[in-house]
Amino acid sequence: MRLKTKLVLAITALVLLISGLLSMVYVSQLLHASVQQSYETNRMVADDVRFALQNALQSGLEGRTVDPNQPEQLRDLTRNAIRTSPVLKNVVDAANRYSPTVYDINIGDNELHTLLSTNPDNNDKPLPIRPSYKELLDANPVDLMRRVFGEEPRVYEISVPLERNGSPFATVRVGVRTTFLREVYKPWLEEAFTLMGFALGTAILVALLLSNLALRPLEEISLQLDYWSPSPDGVSSSEPEPQDTAERVSHQIERIGQRIRNVEEVFSALRENIDQILANLQDGLLLFTADSRAVLVSEAARRFLQIDRDRVLGMQSSEIFNRSTTLGRTLREAFDARIALIKEEVRTENGRRIEVSVDFIHDDMTRQGLGALVTLRDLESVEAIESELELSRRMSAIGRLTSGVAHEVKNPINAIVVHLELLRNKLEGTSPNAQRHLDVIEAEIKRLDRVVQTLVDFSRPVELQLREQDLRAIIDDVLALATDELRMRSVTVHSQLPSNPVIVNVDADLLKQAVINVVQNGAQAMPEGGRLDLILEIDRRSAELRILDEGVGIPEEIREKIFDLYFTTKSEGSGIGLAMTYRILQLHHGSVEVQSRRDRGTEFKFRIPLSAVDWGRRPLQAAVIEQDEGLE
Repeated sequence: MRLKTKLVLAITALVLLISGLLSMVYVSQLLHASVQQSYETNRMVADDVRFALQNALQSGLEGRTVDPNQPEQLRDLTRNAIRTSPVLKNVVDAANRYSPTVYDINIGDNELHTLLSTNPDNNDKPLPIRPSYKELLDANPVDLMRRVFGEEPRVYEISVPLERNGSPFATVRVGVRTTFLREVYKPWLEEAFTLMGFALGTAILVALLLSNLALRPLEEISLQLDYWSPSPDGVSSSEPEPQDTAERVSHQIERIGQRIRNVEEVFSALRENIDQILANLQDGLLLFTADSRAVLVSEAARRFLQIDRDRVLGMQSSEIFNRSTTLGRTLREAFDARIALIKEEVRTENGRRIEVSVDFIHDDMTRQGLGALVTLRDLESVEAIESELELSRRMSAIGRLTSGVAHEVKNPINAIVVHLELLRNKLEGTSPNAQRHLDVIEAEIKRLDRVVQTLVDFSRPVELQLREQDLRAIIDDVLALATDELRMRSVTVHSQLPSNPVIVNVDADLLKQAVINVVQNGAQAMPEGGRLDLILEIDRRSAELRILDEGVGIPEEIREKIFDLYFTTKSEGSGIGLAMTYRILQLHHGSVEVQSRRDRGTEFKFRIPLSAVDWGRRPLQAAVIEQDEGLE
């Protein structure tokens, strides 16, 4: 085969490859556009159904009231209003019938039960569990093609919530089946392949014509290539040069092409490595040339300086650093004066603490300036990471503790339970007071068993038994349990509780344990007796329980350690109580704070999120859907 023919075929193949790749990109973008358009269309369908659902609920529930202690009444009224609304049913049926990609439409309540579905068999059943449609939107082109064409048909879901007073009330879920997407996309795909075939054919024809035109002035091109392509290192000078002009040009082009590919591969790999390193860095980095032009800017630096990373490349430092901000003024002054900064702390206008370093780079031989490197570090993020590491250390210590606690403590508890049951049988029919004491002992043993189990589960997720309860009742139970011990220690308890219920969604046993731990510590801090205050207040959407004692206080040097597992200042203490309290508050998405003054007493402050029914600091008298509130 002649070299000219080979060159033409090579150029044609290259054009074919480029055209094919561009066509594949076009097809993938077309599929993504189809998925995006389907999402927008079906999201409009979901919004229409949601609007019809809102109108149906407003008209069906207007003026209705239900007893808050009977939530089934509200669910029944909601179910009846939805299923008896002809407008809602028509909207749902029309959307399912005429939308080409909709598989089904389900309306569910906040307990994930189906109130209305285009498939009647789904009514009153749990909502089907399906992947979110956003997985298709966020998928890369290869993954998107695999999901739509390669896998078994699946149904993806577009969910639109309906809220009332900031709380989930109902959900509209539109199911989209991949087979439907495939059918909608198929005409576009056929058109795209037709266009791709036409483009490829045209490209091949043009490549053939251009190849013939390009091969005519081969001699002149050969002379130019001789100038630009000297023999590479490692090639023997005695190697015979091809006599044919076309073959010589081909050989020279191949040599140049190989060099370009090598340089491009090295450059691409280097740039990818640098970009990957900079993207993973939490510290902001800016590299400047000798004339103070930015040649490298990390993603973190963009966040620190609030700048566009791509636009600042090539800009002067005076254009990047804004004197109107504290950080920008500090860096600008350092560059203007050519003064290095070493880990200087700067506090921004919003209170953020940033550690700034500016290093000016010089040639050791000529002492000529080569550039500058700016490093920005978020000190608050560093402290947060250190806090996470400290938490990991604590969790590791907890794991070591739990390995032996279960066996050592549960066996005595089981023996106590057995003998308690035997004692109950022997005392059956005796004084009611004796039975009451046995009941108290049994309840406390169960709570102790729960505490032991919680300690065992301390280092792994705990299955909370959450129920909406009045926090005042929990505090009363704690005081009833601790009364005898407090009386023996000459401690007087004063409690200030609101007149209205304070509803929280908590595990009562665990929360009682947390409060008892602090109450007992407060009593033990007053060896001569004193006053112990429990004050319950409401602060926005949180219940705030303050426990104040008149004890000796907590020294400042150990205040940060009191929640560490095993840390205790008592000769007979275990160092578990306050660590358990901290863990219990975390499990309830709450917090605990401590304030103490030496010889003046200590205050523990618990913050516990209020239940949805108690938001706004008003008791729930009746679940009334008011016209002025509406449905969101």
